[in-house]
Amino acid sequence: MPEHVLVVGAARAQRRGRRRRASADSSVAVTRATLIAADPLAGDAGRWLEEADLEEQAATAIAALNRVVDLHRIAAADASVPPLSRARCLVVRVGTGAGDQVADGHWTRAVVLAAPPAPRREQPAGLLPQERLGAILGGRDVALACELLALRARSDLDAGRLREAAFQLRVTLEATLAELVPWSGQGDIDTRLSELGDLRGSVGDVANAALQGGLDGPRTAAMTHALERIEAALRARTHAELSA
Repeated sequence: MPEHVLVVGAARAQRRGRRRRASADSSVAVTRATLIAADPLAGDAGRWLEEADLEEQAATAIAALNRVVDLHRIAAADASVPPLSRARCLVVRVGTGAGDQVADGHWTRAVVLAAPPAPRREQPAGLLPQERLGAILGGRDVALACELLALRARSDLDAGRLREAAFQLRVTLEATLAELVPWSGQGDIDTRLSELGDLRGSVGDVANAALQGGLDGPRTAAMTHALERIEAALRARTHAELSA
């Protein structure tokens, strides 16, 4: 049985930073995606809206939409289609209404969610992203292949693409172990390399399990832990390089 009905259509949005005008050039075309629960609400809809975890509802909707985006990329063989995120949404609403009404972008009652703060990944002490970028562009640091692989694994994991994350993680771990060798002896890199080497067994187990199908809770936790340790090792390498 379907859990949701997805309606995608075109809409117009007012340009930000401009006074509202009657002319058509004051608005831009946008895509409106509405995820509607297949089963009607039981009880009072207004009370549900007051008591529901609206952030959780929005996260569930975005995850469902991203699954459709993933399927579109596969069907079209087009890797350039970007995933959806809260930061890329002009407006996020959670509301109630009749099926036809909501499908047309109207609501009996709706709440507009405030944009969440941008997620902050831990950075090496005293180092900001723009400073790292400057160091790379200036030849004082390098961008490693394993760093990009780790970002891809993180993207898959955060989006709930667990099997894809498991496959990506195995390659990421091996690339990290190989690429961090030149920094052996600096800071605590040797300790971190030893720690990552010890994770080969669990990461391989997760990837092999993913080949057979879904992943259970303990394997997902092991994958999350391994990716966090890889990310920590990469931060430590950056700090060791730029502190040398």
